[in-house]
Amino acid sequence: MERSIGFKERRYIEELRILTKSVAVDCIIDDRFDRVIYVIKPGDMGLAIGKKGENIRKMQKVLGKRIEMVEYAEEREAFIANILRPAEVDSVKTDETTGKLEIVIRKKSELGIAIGKGGSTVEKARLLVRRFFGEEVGEIVPPLEEEMQNA
Repeated sequence: MERSIGFKERRYIEELRILTKSVAVDCIIDDRFDRVIYVIKPGDMGLAIGKKGENIRKMQKVLGKRIEMVEYAEEREAFIANILRPAEVDSVKTDETTGKLEIVIRKKSELGIAIGKGGSTVEKARLLVRRFFGEEVGEIVPPLEEEMQNA
């Protein structure tokens, strides 16, 4: 998928590298939720977050926006699982009628976490999956009842 990074995003990525010594693959400025979403190189997540989240707090002070970080993964399912973490993703399917991705989470109790306050987490998933894989995220759904009984 072809991605273009603007001047402001490049500046934010460089700011992250200077402050945390970690590498960001991409950066999205989400004005709707007043946040900056960093996609971090695999293995650099601990470095990016810092001890007890101190690097994230530092970045928030410097940029004046909420900072969110997602660890990049080559496989679509693993990347979506990273985006929705701490909610656990059970499976990712393509809906035949809409052609959009349907994300099934492992526990019904984690549905609120997966959607996020005001839909912010699901919107983050939509932005990142569209940008990296060129696909649309449809709905996040709880596990089917028969699957829950078998678990």
